[in-house]
Amino acid sequence: MQQDINKKFKGFEAEHVSKMPSGHEARFLLKLDADQPIKRTSNKWFYYIAASVMLFLSCGLFLFNNKTEQPIKRTVSVEKSLELKSLGDVSPELKQVENYYLASINLELSKMSINSNNKELFDTYLDQLENLNVAYKNLSKDLTQNGPTEVLVTALIENLKLRLETLQRLKNQLKEMNQNFNSNTII
Repeated sequence: MQQDINKKFKGFEAEHVSKMPSGHEARFLLKLDADQPIKRTSNKWFYYIAASVMLFLSCGLFLFNNKTEQPIKRTVSVEKSLELKSLGDVSPELKQVENYYLASINLELSKMSINSNNKELFDTYLDQLENLNVAYKNLSKDLTQNGPTEVLVTALIENLKLRLETLQRLKNQLKEMNQNFNSNTII
């Protein structure tokens, strides 16, 4: 039963091999090409160039916006008009007190650094300081119109003191925010 397999195939080839009809191979190749997916010419280089241009434009805009952005400098100061009287007009000692508080307020403001993390908090406190500044101007108008009284002078000094305390609270909150931010980045 065991026959040599090579002998069997030799006989099979001779019996079953017939000549293919003419043009069969050409028709076969045409059908094969039709079944193959159409090869598209790739325009990937165009997309690479477009992506590179967009990247350079966005980087340029980012750098341009950061370069032209002016640092935020806000100062709250008491504007003295010629018409309004201040504490300095009442007495030299009160002028020293007023100058001390105003210098301290401006010093505290100049020490503070504003960044994107604390800008909202800083703006909130500046709004409070502006309200206090408006109240100070109103008190100064009262001083001009009614003359100096103990209540009015005390109210002006308390206003200056409250502004300084507000800035010190802001300074402490900014310090805590920076410590929390630094401890979060370390972890």
